Amino acid sequence: MDRQSCTVHELLEHQATRNPDMILVRFDSGEVYTAASLLDQVRLLAANLQHLGVSKNDTVLTWLPNGPLAVSLHLALNYAGAIVVPINTAYRGNLLAHVIANSGARLMIADGKLIERLTDVSLAALEILLVAGAERIDSDLLRQEPADLLQQQPLEPAAPVILHPHDTAAVIYTSGTTGPSKGVLCSYLHLYTSAMEFRHVGPGDTNLVALPMFHVGGILGLWFALVHGGCAAYVERFSTTKFWPTVRALGATSVGLLGAMVQYLMAQPVSAGEKEHPVQRAVIAPFGDDALAFGERFGIEVHTEFNMTELSVPLWGGPNPTARGTCGKPRPGVNLRLVDDRGEDVGIGETGELLVHVDDPFTISHGYHNDPVATAATWRDGWFHTGDLFTRDADDNYFFVDRAKDALRRKGENISSFEVEAELLAHPGICEAAVVAVPGDGGEDEVLAVLVADGVKDELQELVAFLGRRLPHFMVPRYFRFVDSLPKTPTQKIEKHQLRQEGITPDTLDREAMGFNLDTRIQG
Repeated sequence: MDRQSCTVHELLEHQATRNPDMILVRFDSGEVYTAASLLDQVRLLAANLQHLGVSKNDTVLTWLPNGPLAVSLHLALNYAGAIVVPINTAYRGNLLAHVIANSGARLMIADGKLIERLTDVSLAALEILLVAGAERIDSDLLRQEPADLLQQQPLEPAAPVILHPHDTAAVIYTSGTTGPSKGVLCSYLHLYTSAMEFRHVGPGDTNLVALPMFHVGGILGLWFALVHGGCAAYVERFSTTKFWPTVRALGATSVGLLGAMVQYLMAQPVSAGEKEHPVQRAVIAPFGDDALAFGERFGIEVHTEFNMTELSVPLWGGPNPTARGTCGKPRPGVNLRLVDDRGEDVGIGETGELLVHVDDPFTISHGYHNDPVATAATWRDGWFHTGDLFTRDADDNYFFVDRAKDALRRKGENISSFEVEAELLAHPGICEAAVVAVPGDGGEDEVLAVLVADGVKDELQELVAFLGRRLPHFMVPRYFRFVDSLPKTPTQKIEKHQLRQEGITPDTLDREAMGFNLDTRIQG
């Protein structure tokens, strides 16, 4: 298949015709889809979605954990010509309301364990809610139906929809910096190119997908199978203790791992037969000191990359790259620059913001959904401005240094300091708040909140519970520091660089060490 045949219906029908009995998707629950059975299921769902009024370029919200419904529905919406808008299953409160409103969707399909959260937020343009499960919410604003409605035999087959490589396939929300989360527009060609440029998978591979389908990595796991003709093996979530038994049970030949996951796996006791597994290749990002050791210990070829939801893997390294901490080298079809604050190129070994230009603009995101200001600020003069600082060496290896923007990344999730600060300031005892990153596991961040507050320090458990009701669990700060005043510029802007430099001080409180933890299960 070439780039001109990169829409979902072309890719899926190609695989179903070429090898109908090939297992295209399998799940840790034991369920499987062959190429033919998945196409049948997708056509069934697409016909019923069209019967509900879904048509080309409609945005439709999905709020589901990994599983057969999430996978088949994602493809069915595209098959019907619609734009999939997956919501993070941890979202609640203002973040959830923002995504619903910004999406402009009139239809949502959601897991019943989540929908109670809808009672506290504006439903914006939503009209229909399909619920996977028996639960309902007390609302006369929505038509509520069971998601099983989509399984009924349709009156007629799905109507054919003409799609093009540059059409929008999905809107994936990623954290903002100075404003709310932004919906990244992903075309079919964008997703196809990303799947092609991840080189740890190929025809016949079974690729373990531990990332959720509201994350670009979870979606690309499915696209790997569609594009390369392999199998996507989905698990609901990553588990250190279950990882190797799951790999063996699913027959995974390739995996994608966050740096923190590698650290957890390397911390497990050495056992006999560790190399007796089907995995041949792993892509690891960020590529910390444990990455090569992981490959040697478990007998796996390792690769690395740098990517963002907006991009299509501009940097790739491997197999077994030896440059310590590398993010890889530029791939064909992209041009990269590192620039200083004046927009001038920096030299070898010097730090600059990474800018990306691609030969075909639709091989990366073409903007932010309903946000022309953010789009114009990020795509300037023909270059995508990543907001990330890098250096490069004489061999064209690129190395991540820091984030120029006030975004953080914790356990694979992007976090907006702006959004966390807004919820902190909603607490009546907090006067001022600044949220910054401090070093965490696997080269990722932990979240530190530095606060000017009245009487809150001695009630940290109450503050954590307050934030837990308003924020996804991964956005609730781990560290809290209470100060009399925040450092500021003459124009009264908070000097976050100083707070980052100070980091964890002796008077910083660690809520995890204090036992103030959050329940991370999907629940209302």
